[in-house]
Amino acid sequence: MPARTLGAFLADVARLTPLQAPDLGAAEAGLVWAIAYDSRAVVPGAVFVAMRGTQRDGSAYAAQAIEKGAIAVIADSPALASGHVPWIVAERGRQALAACAATFYDHPSDKLLLVGVTGTNGKTTSTYLLEGIFRAAGWTSGRIGTTGYRVGNDERPSARTTPEAPDLQRLLREMVDTGCRACAMEVSSHALDLDRVAFTRFGAAIFTNLTRDHLDYHGDMEAYFVAKRRLFEMLPPEAPAAINLDDPRGERLVETVQRPITYALTREADVWPTSMTLTLRGIEAEVRTPAGTMPLRMPMPGRPNAYNALGVVAACVGLEIPLEAIADGLATVPAVPGRFEVVSSASDDVSVIVDYAHTDDALKNLLETARALAPQRIVTVFGCGGDRDKTKRPLMGAVAARLSDLVILTSDNPRSEDPAAIIEDIKRGLVPPERPTRHAGHNVPAVQATPWKAIVDREEAIVRAVVDAEPGDLVLVAGKGHESTQTIGERVLPFDDAKVARAALRRRGGAR
Repeated sequence: MPARTLGAFLADVARLTPLQAPDLGAAEAGLVWAIAYDSRAVVPGAVFVAMRGTQRDGSAYAAQAIEKGAIAVIADSPALASGHVPWIVAERGRQALAACAATFYDHPSDKLLLVGVTGTNGKTTSTYLLEGIFRAAGWTSGRIGTTGYRVGNDERPSARTTPEAPDLQRLLREMVDTGCRACAMEVSSHALDLDRVAFTRFGAAIFTNLTRDHLDYHGDMEAYFVAKRRLFEMLPPEAPAAINLDDPRGERLVETVQRPITYALTREADVWPTSMTLTLRGIEAEVRTPAGTMPLRMPMPGRPNAYNALGVVAACVGLEIPLEAIADGLATVPAVPGRFEVVSSASDDVSVIVDYAHTDDALKNLLETARALAPQRIVTVFGCGGDRDKTKRPLMGAVAARLSDLVILTSDNPRSEDPAAIIEDIKRGLVPPERPTRHAGHNVPAVQATPWKAIVDREEAIVRAVVDAEPGDLVLVAGKGHESTQTIGERVLPFDDAKVARAALRRRGGAR
């Protein structure tokens, strides 16, 4: 981007968010060459935005940023560093960061169609479906989400589902400059609450669902919903909002937007299937839409994917994409990494599926989809992440016990927590109370409904599940999906569920 003077830059930022700028003096003529929120990334000519985090205040690193060449500091606290550069106070530091980023990259979201997808489950798959439809319509597009960032044909690893504001705006600018017409983007509740997408223009939005997750951050389900709702409050009046009416909070979102397009499976909506068949090969349906009836043929099995497809159809119909392109895009979409990913082959005598399910609702949907495949038994391997919402752990245990034939509890990303302690939390939902019951006047031990075992080492747990499975079993490895690392303490170690499962299949004597 062409550099502009600090004075002109701050004047543009102040039109978006309140700033208390001192007399800039000679610094006003300095050229702005970058925006930085990490002092280690500061280059000469950068504006350093010092954010206040949960553990650190970025203002403490302002002196380091100035030493590296920052020409101004923007913070939500009074000056903590002396020096020859202006210290600008912002009422909301994170909002100021977003305003700086959007201004520096010249508001790229105004120059392409940005479709935001939010909800607890289904975001990643929905962005892949959107990308397939854009491709079928002849559009070059981008994708931003959990499994990676794509700019045209360039795929990159992602550090987080929704990037920090400067990283997001830089990606969108790259998309515009390389000819992308559209972008499908996952929008997390954290990103909405932390203003990462502030001053970003969305041309459409999709609400998938809302189930228990991230309560360690949001506190309760209402606060979680309010964070998700912000995406829809940001929509321009003409932007379509695809809303799942089968979710209890769908009706509230309908009242939030000016162009709702509803979808559902269990009730009549703007977009809903008049007939639908779920098979091992995927989904076949006839779908009624405001633009007419269309066939839906998608090589992704399961009821959750039917919801994902309907939400994407609703958004694309609202964007006036032809029904033929929508149908073609859904029919040819590739498999999504770590989302009901089949890692076994036809020559294996057991089936192995890797999935990202890491909430009780997602695990329930996964297990119900797997049950429809009619395996001999379902063996479920899963754990829960450390330093995250603890309330969902026994709930996931209860779901696994109810819908599996054998449960193997293991580590996920334990982070700073003891993996064995996390497993104990899960077991509270998995195991009946350890007290005798009365029968015919005598004490009898409590009955365990579903067999289970605990293997703390995740690799060993996956290997044992696959190697010890009986012919015809289906082994589900849940929780990490596409992830290629495991975080234990402060160590981030290489770990890929699919690779471990394939190695276990070879050890068992199968193909691959």
